[in-house]
Amino acid sequence: MPDRADVVVVGGGIIGLTLANELVARGARDVLVLEKEREIGRHASGRNSGVLHAGIYYAPDSRKAATCLAGNRLMRAYCLAKGLPLVECGKVVVAREESELPALDELARRASANGAPVEVIDERRLRDLEPSARTVGRALHSLWTAVVDPRAVLASLRADVEASGARVRTGVEVLGASGSAALRTSAGEIGFGKLVNAAGAHCDAVARHFGVGLHYRLIPFKGIYRKLRKGAKLTVNGNIYPVPDPRNPFLGVHFTRSVHGDVYLGPTAIPAFGRENYGILSGLSGDAPRIAFEDLVLFFRNAGFRSVALSEPRKYVPAYLHRDAARLVHGFDPSEVEPADKVGIRPQLVDWRTKSLVMDFLVERAGDTVHVLNPVSPAFTSSMALARQIADEHFGS
Repeated sequence: MPDRADVVVVGGGIIGLTLANELVARGARDVLVLEKEREIGRHASGRNSGVLHAGIYYAPDSRKAATCLAGNRLMRAYCLAKGLPLVECGKVVVAREESELPALDELARRASANGAPVEVIDERRLRDLEPSARTVGRALHSLWTAVVDPRAVLASLRADVEASGARVRTGVEVLGASGSAALRTSAGEIGFGKLVNAAGAHCDAVARHFGVGLHYRLIPFKGIYRKLRKGAKLTVNGNIYPVPDPRNPFLGVHFTRSVHGDVYLGPTAIPAFGRENYGILSGLSGDAPRIAFEDLVLFFRNAGFRSVALSEPRKYVPAYLHRDAARLVHGFDPSEVEPADKVGIRPQLVDWRTKSLVMDFLVERAGDTVHVLNPVSPAFTSSMALARQIADEHFGS
C-alpha cells in the first residue's frame, strides 16, 4: 500500500470506478481506489437488476434527470465498444387501475421534459411489445431502456482503471480520518491531495469523518427477487413496470429479463436492519438498534414510509410478491415461479431535519474532500455522466 496518493477514491463500486476513469482521462496521474471487500461488485453495484433507465421518473431540475439519460447513452456506447452484454429491449409502464392513469400521464410529461424518448401506447400496441402485459386503457413505452450485465461492466471498468496506471486496492477498509488530509485504514494511514467518497452504503459514515452530512441518516431497504422457471409459458420480452407510488423513490415489483435470459420478479422495498442485511439475520451489525429506532421514528412521522413498512415485509411470503406481479400480466401462474438468489440493499438517505426520504443524488464538498451521498437508483445508469458532472464541478477541466 502506498502511504499517499494525489486522489484517493473510497469505494470500488460503479461510481468509484467511473470517477477514477474520468479523473485519469482528465490528467490525474496518481489515483488510488480503495475497496473494503476482497473483490468488487459485492454490494449494490454488482447486485442491481442491470436495467439502464431512460430518465422518465425524475424531476427535471434534479441531478438524476441531468445524468440518467446521458449516463444511459454513455453506458450503452461503452458496452458496445467493449463487447459487453447489452440488450436494447425497452420498457413498458402499465396502469394497474384507472386511478393510476393521471400518474402515468405525469410520467410521460416528465420524460418529455427530460428529453427521454417515450410513447403513450394503447392496449393493442402493448400486446405487440409485451404480449403478456396488462394495462387499463393505455401504457407508456420507454424506447431507450436497456439491460446490461453489472458485474461484466464493473470488471471492465476495473481493468480500464488499472491499465491507465491508477491503482485499485481491495480488502482495505476506511476506519476514520487523520486530520483533514489523511485516512486511517485497515492497511495503515494514507494521505491524499483530494478525496472522493463513493462508499455506497457506507457513504454517510465516511462523510461524518470529515464533518459532512451530519443531518442525514442512512436507512437500508432490502430488495428480494423471485424468477420465472425455465420453460415458463409467461412471456416477458424486456421490462414490465407498474406506475410507481409518487410518495416514495421505489419503482415497485416489476418483471425484468436479464442479458442471460432469466426473468426476475421484484424487488421488494423491505426496511432492513443492516447495510449488508441480505438475509433475515445475516448482515446484522452494530447499526441495527440505531436503524430500528430511526425506522420507528419515520413510521410515525412519514406517511410514505409507514405505508412501505406496513406493506413490504409481507413480501417475504411469496404469495404477496406474486400478488403484485400478477397485476402486471395476463396468465400469471405462481407454479412457474421459483426462488432467486438475487437480493440487494438500497442505502436510502433520510433528511433527519424533515424526516423525509432524499429523492436525489447529493454531492457535498468539505475542503479537499467530495462526498457522493444517496447513491441509489439510477446510480448505475447515471454513473458515467455523474462522474463527468462531479469532475467538472470539483476537479476542473
